[in-house]
Amino acid sequence: MPKPLSEETLSIIEATAPVVAAHVDQIVPCMYRRLLADPEIRALFNMSHQNGQSPQHKALAGALVAYATHIRNPAVLGGALERIAQKHVGLQILPEHYPHVATALLGAVSEVLGEAAKPEILAAWGEAYWFLADTLIGREEQIYSASEQADGGWRGWRQFRIASKTPETHEITSFLLEPVDGGPVLAHRPGQYLSFRFTPAEGEEFRRNYSISSAPNGRDYRITVKREAGGRISNWLHDAVEPGSVIDVAAPAGEFFLDPTGKREVVLLSGGVGMTPMISMLESCGGGDLRMIHVHATRDARHHAMRNRHLDLADESHVFYEAPEVGAEGIFHAGRISPEWLVRISDPKIADYFICGPTGFMDAMIRGLRAANVPDDRIHYEHFGPAAAQLG
Repeated sequence: MPKPLSEETLSIIEATAPVVAAHVDQIVPCMYRRLLADPEIRALFNMSHQNGQSPQHKALAGALVAYATHIRNPAVLGGALERIAQKHVGLQILPEHYPHVATALLGAVSEVLGEAAKPEILAAWGEAYWFLADTLIGREEQIYSASEQADGGWRGWRQFRIASKTPETHEITSFLLEPVDGGPVLAHRPGQYLSFRFTPAEGEEFRRNYSISSAPNGRDYRITVKREAGGRISNWLHDAVEPGSVIDVAAPAGEFFLDPTGKREVVLLSGGVGMTPMISMLESCGGGDLRMIHVHATRDARHHAMRNRHLDLADESHVFYEAPEVGAEGIFHAGRISPEWLVRISDPKIADYFICGPTGFMDAMIRGLRAANVPDDRIHYEHFGPAAAQLG
């Protein structure tokens, strides 16, 4: 456990938190500018999250304010910290990376606040940063060790070969991954993701997370990737990566997963390519005693990936198209999912809801379920963006 913060530090953080919050939209971009100047650290970040009104910048800004707000009781942020630790493990963040962030953060605070950033204030924020960093480092080491010691597990990067490449729609493709060493693979929890280190060209390195879209089998994994407009890696995967290609893969991670123990009804709610972790859940738990309802939203049949898998495996399926299929009433619906409709076709008194999709879609569903008095511990969701977005 990290050393508790001193009373002096707690008092300084509380006193200066409003000032930092007022300038946080300047501090965070400044911090990232400093941090991303280091090529070694730059490779850890998805650069598509760094442009314009960056979701990653917004996430970290909210995280700083939330942490300062709860500085005397950071335990209330436990769930969010677990999400961050899981993301860090997926991207292979190591203890030696944390000093770079400390230097960039404190340098940004000093630059933005100027003379107001007195030495004792910077020292307090540094102590508070390292308390949080040491908490994350400790939890991340637990996850790394558990993955390494489990059957088929490993630490760090392991080479996998693309065994097959299957188009699911004109913009979504599945890739089957088999370990080059021929050994078994760690049984993932349905809903978790794999992380990858890609080198599309000499001197380039990119890291990405993709949900596993298959049930655990001890032999291989499947990921299902959407081609994104302007996406450096998604387009490279679709256009250049072929069966036989070898890529670096980190062990499965993520705290968004389905554990069927004690559950009576599960509603899987997905939008677009957010259906990938749901397919893993259906392939793992469908057809058993647990009642599974899958509700999926996408543009039209042309954009509907892995259709037969979820229609065959769920006890009840609903698909929302902007343009519905003719003659398929009962399963296919026009328009968008509403939380009120969702509550009518499920039992909010007992159901667990798993949600994955675009941010706006997810936020609307989460708010609607909370309004229907579904407790937070039965609302589970996976954001594609930065983990810190959920720290607030």
